[in-house]
Amino acid sequence: MLKAHTVVVEVDISRGLNSFTLVGLPDKAVEESRDRVCAAIKNSGFESPKSRNEKIVISLAPADIRKEGPMFDVPIALAYLCAAEDLVFDTEKKLFLGELSLDGDMRPVPGVLPLVLHAKEAGFTEVYVPVNNAREAALVRGIAIFPVSTLAQLTEHLSPDTRRKKRERIAQQEETPFIHVPPPYAVDLKDIKGQEHAKRALEIAASGGHNVGLWGPPGTGKTLLAKACASIMPPLAFETAREVTGIHSVAGTLTGDIITHPPFRAPHHRSSYVALIGGGSMPRPGEISLAHRGVLFLDEFPEFERRVIEALRQPLEERSV
Repeated sequence: MLKAHTVVVEVDISRGLNSFTLVGLPDKAVEESRDRVCAAIKNSGFESPKSRNEKIVISLAPADIRKEGPMFDVPIALAYLCAAEDLVFDTEKKLFLGELSLDGDMRPVPGVLPLVLHAKEAGFTEVYVPVNNAREAALVRGIAIFPVSTLAQLTEHLSPDTRRKKRERIAQQEETPFIHVPPPYAVDLKDIKGQEHAKRALEIAASGGHNVGLWGPPGTGKTLLAKACASIMPPLAFETAREVTGIHSVAGTLTGDIITHPPFRAPHHRSSYVALIGGGSMPRPGEISLAHRGVLFLDEFPEFERRVIEALRQPLEERSV
């Protein structure tokens, strides 16, 4: 299960030599947001923070959780504009996500679906996301999703007191329909001739959610049969599909709006421990997690690292990693 946290952006501006400080365990991508945010604010019609004699301190709370990625650009920009009194709006129950380009355009970010699910559970009523993330975000029912193209468009929508001649309202994103789209399977089980015992075993494993091992001499069709296993699994239900989509969204492997069929993952036997199990200094889902509700095919299983094989014991027993 993926967990999300709400991060509150706080800004303090005081007189002094120009400086821009980010605190709250930011990673390199978050620290570099200073230059992106300053350029985006300037190119959106406001005065750049760098042109003022002021000391700016931005805190990302809670301070004990590491912050990663460029998704904090938009909330940082809005928080600064509010603190500088260039923008006035009610921030209550509103969540903002997105990366900013230097000219103020909104770029998509990974992991939007789990964040919007968290926003709904936390009581938020409105979520503002980049246009390219809007359909993914709109898979969550019961919360208003607003697709944003630029920082200037967002400021016009939020406050009537901005320096624009005409206020532009952003239309709410329609709910993304849940439509099953069959994936192009490389191999379909119905196209394999012979091997009736092996095909029967795969059908039982797929229908009951069991594990299955295939062994035998080379050239007997073990890999072909394994690749065909995903073709006989039923499509995912809506809630299950949203689970799978959320994992792939966080990992940055999502293509399209939603994954409607069981995924098939086949990592190479030289893949590292972290690549399969997940983890790292900033934890990422591994191949086991990416195969959630689908098929994890480990070809040449004895060739995998010993600690990888040992680490598979717990997921096999407890069905979690």
